[in-house]
Amino acid sequence: MAGPAFRAAAVRVRVPATSANLGPGFDALGLSLGLYDDVVVRVADSGLNIDIAGEGNETLPRDENHLLVRSLRTAFDLLGGQPRGLEIVCANRIPHGRGLGSSSAAICAGIVAARAVTIGGEARLDDTALLELATEIEGHPDNVAPCLLGGFTVAWMEAGAARAIRLEPADSIVPVVFVPGKPVLTETARGLLPRTVPHVDAAANAGRAALLVEALTRRPELLLPATEDRLHQEYRAPAMPESAALVERLRADGVPAVISGAGPTVLALVDGDSADKVAHLAGGGWAANRLELDAHGASVLPLAAASDI
Repeated sequence: MAGPAFRAAAVRVRVPATSANLGPGFDALGLSLGLYDDVVVRVADSGLNIDIAGEGNETLPRDENHLLVRSLRTAFDLLGGQPRGLEIVCANRIPHGRGLGSSSAAICAGIVAARAVTIGGEARLDDTALLELATEIEGHPDNVAPCLLGGFTVAWMEAGAARAIRLEPADSIVPVVFVPGKPVLTETARGLLPRTVPHVDAAANAGRAALLVEALTRRPELLLPATEDRLHQEYRAPAMPESAALVERLRADGVPAVISGAGPTVLALVDGDSADKVAHLAGGGWAANRLELDAHGASVLPLAAASDI
């Protein structure tokens, strides 16, 4: 394969926040949310220059260790070769370490931008390959699938390769996220999970996960029972007791609430009439945000048409 040629113009990629698990859909179900990171990438004559605004501005590396850069580099290798230099501008709005898919957003932004800035990139790296590459970098497909595809996704591994389908969530569903001030490392939360679970709990989750597909797409009135979980939230509670308590309190009030991803953000799935009321239920110490559902996933936007970075 001949080495790639690159576009002279910069490309802009917008990637959404995501919420995985959604209660019983552990490592399988994901939802794309209307909160976005924007990344502008331009091939330069030499070097690597990174400008970061917003979330992570004071902590993220500005060198080859940045997850976005590592993802760009991995994608460029698959596309045929590395550019001479890169100029990158990041506008980060997705909170880090809160269970809203910030790592998946960085990964997806990097590989989509690499494909977009490479002439003929879509022929060299199609959408199926994008999902497989993002999963290889992330380790699981549950967050990268909704980040790439938008909407509500069901993801799985088949013969070592990532697969996903996109479903249309019901229009009436409004996500409300309760974001705490302190993060919880995904590795910490995952480390609390037991190696085995009781058969009765696995069976209960299988039924609830199947019901959740129906509830999210056609019958939102079933979301409260459909979001019951026995596989991970209770085990992770010691790492995020305030989040666990908020989930319990919201559910006792009839609000379908779950831990978002590995936490500690709490996600409530409600209708538009009750969203603002629910957003005020958490009390102090939480940043409550009413969001939209994202329908598009990772998108390449014209620079002139995109909102200010």
